[in-house]
Amino acid sequence: MTFIHSVRHYFERHGFAVSTRLADRLGMRALNVRLFFIYISFVTVGLSFAFYLTLAFVLRLKDMIYTKRSSVFDL
Repeated sequence: MTFIHSVRHYFERHGFAVSTRLADRLGMRALNVRLFFIYISFVTVGLSFAFYLTLAFVLRLKDMIYTKRSSVFDL
């Protein structure tokens, strides 16, 4: 169990300072960078879901319009 704690401590200490290092480089507060990442993740998930629904709707319309008729009498 101590191995797991030491690995977790290492990653908490060295691996999760991305937003802090980016904020230091940009001259901003780390809180603003973290909030930006949170907001952008919500926006991109919403956009991809909306794109998926739009594409499904368009493909469904295409299937309804371009149905293959087996004979002339199906009109």
